[in-house]
Amino acid sequence: MSGGFTASHLVYLVQSIGWTLVLSALAFVLGGIGGFGVMLARISPRPWLSRTALVYIEAIQGIPLLILLFIVYFGLSVYGYQVPALVAAGLALMVYSSAYLGDIWRGCIEAMPKPQWEASECLSLSRWQTLRLVIIPQAMRLALPPTVGFLVQLIKMTSLASVIGFIELTRAGQIINNSIFQPFLIFGLVGAFYFALCYPLSRWSQSMENKLNVSNR
Repeated sequence: MSGGFTASHLVYLVQSIGWTLVLSALAFVLGGIGGFGVMLARISPRPWLSRTALVYIEAIQGIPLLILLFIVYFGLSVYGYQVPALVAAGLALMVYSSAYLGDIWRGCIEAMPKPQWEASECLSLSRWQTLRLVIIPQAMRLALPPTVGFLVQLIKMTSLASVIGFIELTRAGQIINNSIFQPFLIFGLVGAFYFALCYPLSRWSQSMENKLNVSNR
């Protein structure tokens, strides 16, 4: 054991939070863009497109995120592509997020009352106009709580990026613990930092869900 926990170790942990947030934001934004496309494909009137999106969702949801990380980081290197850890983690989390967000948003779109679609047809709106002007604005309110809830899970799942060497909060804790071996203190702090990041979002999601349930009564 070489020394104890110092202020420099604490600073290192705090700085690593920034990379956790960067990876979470990257995965959420890119996954959201992909998820929107998956949602549109899933609700498409074209059966082949809807079935393709369903197969994609079920395949990604059936594969552990850790395996996706290995496929992107180690798999691409077999073909000569040396992918940086941040890029590999971002790509794997983007694919993972797109499947879950696409499925969440598809459910919210399909939860909209059928008369909304029928009224739009009476106004001679196209399917895209109906989605853009009528359905999606209403579905966004319904989708916000589960979307924020998924973001909470995504922040915690960034810890898996430590297995491919990306230095986020969990990996920073491992590095410090390897040098001073104080696991209860170090990983207790890491857990406290994750709690500080996730708890406000969890409460916000719960608050929105409660308001939504009250307004629907």
